[in-house]
Amino acid sequence: MPPTDSGRGAGAEPPAEGRPHPSGVPVYPDLAGKVAVVTGGSRGIGAETGRALAAQGVAVCLVGRDRPALFAVAEEIGKRGGTAIGAVADVTDAGALRRVADRVAAELGPVDVLAAFAGGQGSPTPTPDLTEERWHQVLDAELTSAFLTVHAFLPGMVERFSGSILTLSSSAGRQPGQANLAYGVAHAGLTMLTRQLATELGPQGIRVNCLAPTAVRTEKTAATMPKETQHKLALRHPLRRMGEPGDIASTALFLASDAAGYLTGLTIDVAGGRITN
Repeated sequence: MPPTDSGRGAGAEPPAEGRPHPSGVPVYPDLAGKVAVVTGGSRGIGAETGRALAAQGVAVCLVGRDRPALFAVAEEIGKRGGTAIGAVADVTDAGALRRVADRVAAELGPVDVLAAFAGGQGSPTPTPDLTEERWHQVLDAELTSAFLTVHAFLPGMVERFSGSILTLSSSAGRQPGQANLAYGVAHAGLTMLTRQLATELGPQGIRVNCLAPTAVRTEKTAATMPKETQHKLALRHPLRRMGEPGDIASTALFLASDAAGYLTGLTIDVAGGRITN
C-alpha cells in the first residue's frame, strides 16, 4: 500500500488502494490491568481490537468458532508480551456464552470491557431470494448474538457498578446499501439496542456505545475483492481509502477508556466521511 504523499496538490487525486493505519495510537493508562472480552476475535476487526486492547495492558479473552485462527491470534498477542486466551464458542448459544463468562471470571477476573463484534453475514442477496431460514440465521448471527453476549456478561458489570460495552453495527444499518435486507435490519437494530441499553444501564455506571464501520479491508475483503473493486469503493469515501481494522480498533480503544467516560448511547460512523449524519 502506498504511503500518504503530503506534498500532493489540493486538486490531485490520492491513491485509493488504502494506506497503513497510523502507528501513533494513543496510550490509555486507565485500561492497563483491565479485562476485556471480544467476540468475533479470530480475525478482522475483532482480532485487531483484541491486539489493540492487549497492547494497552488489557487481559483479553477472544471468542470465536475457528479454533486454529483464534488460538493463533492469542498466541501472537502472548509473543508480543500481552495476555490473551481463546474461547471457542458459538455466540448464538446462550449456554456456551455463560460458560465463557465463567471461564473468564476464573482465569482473568471480572470483565471491564465487552466488545460484541461477532457477525459478518452481509453478503448481497436479492430480497425475493432471501429465505425465511436465511432471514432468521442472519438476525441471530448479527443481532441476537449481541443481546446474548451482553446478557451473559452484564450481571458482573451491574454488580460492580462499572463497565464499557461496545457493539458493532455497520453502514448497512445506517442507510440502504448492497447488503442483504436481514443484515441491514439487524444492524439498524444494533443501534437501537445500544441506545436502549445505554439509557437503562447508565444509572448503574455502565456505558454502551456502537461502532458503525463502512467498507473495511479485512483479510477476507483483501483476499476476495478484486483490486479494481477495492479502488472504486475507496473513491466513494471522502478520505479516498477503505477503512482498515486498525481504524475501528483505535475507536474502540477510545470508547472503552476513561477518555470517553461521559459518552454513552452513541453510534459512531467509522466511515471515512462516507456517512456524516
